[in-house]
Amino acid sequence: MVVIIDPQTAGISGNMVVGALIDLGAHKKKVVEVMEHSASFFGGADVKVSSVNKAGIQSTYVDVKCDDISSIKYNDFLKRLENIKLELLDEQTMAFARAIFQRIAQSESQIHGVSLDKIHFHEVGAADAVADVIGSAFSYFYLNFDKEVVYGLPTALGGGSKISSHGRIPIPSPSTLDILKGAPSFGGPVNKELTTPTGSAILMTMAENFQDFYPPFIHQITGYGAGKMELDFPNVLRISQGLSEVKQDKIVLLETNIDHLSGEVMGHIFERLMKDGALDVTIVPTIMKKNRPGQLLRVLCKSKNSENVLDSIFRETGTLGVRTFPQVHRSILDRKIIPLEVDINGKRKIRFKLGLMGSKVVNSRVEYEDARVVSEETGIPLKDVMKMANNAFKDYLNRKED
Repeated sequence: MVVIIDPQTAGISGNMVVGALIDLGAHKKKVVEVMEHSASFFGGADVKVSSVNKAGIQSTYVDVKCDDISSIKYNDFLKRLENIKLELLDEQTMAFARAIFQRIAQSESQIHGVSLDKIHFHEVGAADAVADVIGSAFSYFYLNFDKEVVYGLPTALGGGSKISSHGRIPIPSPSTLDILKGAPSFGGPVNKELTTPTGSAILMTMAENFQDFYPPFIHQITGYGAGKMELDFPNVLRISQGLSEVKQDKIVLLETNIDHLSGEVMGHIFERLMKDGALDVTIVPTIMKKNRPGQLLRVLCKSKNSENVLDSIFRETGTLGVRTFPQVHRSILDRKIIPLEVDINGKRKIRFKLGLMGSKVVNSRVEYEDARVVSEETGIPLKDVMKMANNAFKDYLNRKED
């Protein structure tokens, strides 16, 4: 399954995320209960969910009315979060919500040049932001989106300026811009704030990948979450769900730089790591500090094998540090082996490896070992055998299509 968060039209805010997820099927009554319960530790909130039409698109609007807390220290904020009862919210949901607030706090810390314990939440510390974040986290897990691949598309930021607790600031706000670091975004199309720090933090926590356009997928359902403003275009956040023609997988990437081992040892490490559970091992020549030549060792493995592979890297290389990139997304084509009789100095059965997207053959190539045997038997150079075999297989596929 694939989930696509699309803030290209009207940006993203916390209540728009909640609205879109309710529109997709999150339990409305339970979401409202969770939001009001969470907000009660920050002054309280009244949450209303309604169906509205935004410039021709029927969507779900989540209205959060509350008395804002003017200021709260981040450490005190976290303590209040700990008081929220886990009968309604499990630890997984709360950890996800804390990760969202952590993004916002780190951004504020960097922008203001102070440590986290000195950060004061202003707009973000309000009960409505707490309700939006925890409502989004609850809905995310309710819909089992933690088990899906979530994409983010470019974010419309808006423009102009606004009055905040720090005085007049530009749009996008410094915090929004910092939180969206590394994600595609663009200004406009109006001089209003379309994307908020809370919405940005939710997007960056939910989305694993960002693309300029929709990835290939078979659409199933779309949810629309409405913003408050009435604009000349649909003020909605669109979240779509569907099937992917390409299988999705999550793996772990481990990498380290090495400049003290011989080629023989590196060759041994390659074989050792494959035996210990690596899916793939790549050794890339590179230039390291002090202009020394070295190698970048990159290893892909399943999460369940990552500790074993990591241990092997430390033991075999003697490196002092390994960079770990958990939950790296990859797309996998279906694979199929087809034997085919090919005329290369006589009839010979050769296997071909196919990559399939659905029922469509995306790529194909002759199996190396089969081509090598034919080359040895006939005396024809291996590259010529592979070319002849691949051409024969393409002719076979063309005949099947006809």
